[in-house]
Amino acid sequence: MPLVRIVGPGRAGRSLALALAAAGWSAPELLAKGEFGTDAAHGTDFLVLATPDAAIAAVAASIEPDPTTVVVHLAGCHGLEVLAPHPRRAAVHPLVAMPDPDTGAERLRGAWFGISAGGDPAALAIPAALGGLTLPIDDDPMARARYHAAACIASNHLVALLGQVERVAALAGVPLDAYLGLVRATVDNVAALGPAAALTGPAARGDDATIARHLAALPDDERPAYEALLDEARKLTKVPVCS
Repeated sequence: MPLVRIVGPGRAGRSLALALAAAGWSAPELLAKGEFGTDAAHGTDFLVLATPDAAIAAVAASIEPDPTTVVVHLAGCHGLEVLAPHPRRAAVHPLVAMPDPDTGAERLRGAWFGISAGGDPAALAIPAALGGLTLPIDDDPMARARYHAAACIASNHLVALLGQVERVAALAGVPLDAYLGLVRATVDNVAALGPAAALTGPAARGDDATIARHLAALPDDERPAYEALLDEARKLTKVPVCS
């Protein structure tokens, strides 16, 4: 089985280590800051840099290249340039949220992975071992940034939106839990129908009177987010946004 060494024993690094070990690979070696030297790329098939995004380039530059080792990072926003000067390099970004290692390891199985289109093909063994699906992403910085922005909107912004649901619902004396079934069903509808066909509610039917009542009832600091997403909903319905 391939040998894997992971620099960065945070949530992503430990999730990947658990998932690969469960898939039958040799248990990956986890190294924290100060536990690896310039020879970290020697004696392993894959060196995975699971460090914070801002640290990848400096960590990669501090390690002596090995012509037989594939150096991989897990960042969504970066391409291959941050792994210079390593001759064999790849980006393998898991499109999953990993709140803790056990949950992360479970979610990595069968996940989508955004891979660098020009990366070393040997790195495809990592998503393949996990039964994953791959998305080749162009190494152009703009393409990588757009891909990662979409991932943040899908996950982080959704969490922020549900935070607003919790706040507004609390003003009516209703718990967040009451809305989570609606959220799950809506995501299922998007998966089955696509965003435009899945849209329901006042924006979809052009019910400006109901929207006006919503805006009148919302606190001042909750209106901007409602109005911004109302504009996004109207893009799906092709209803002009009123000035």
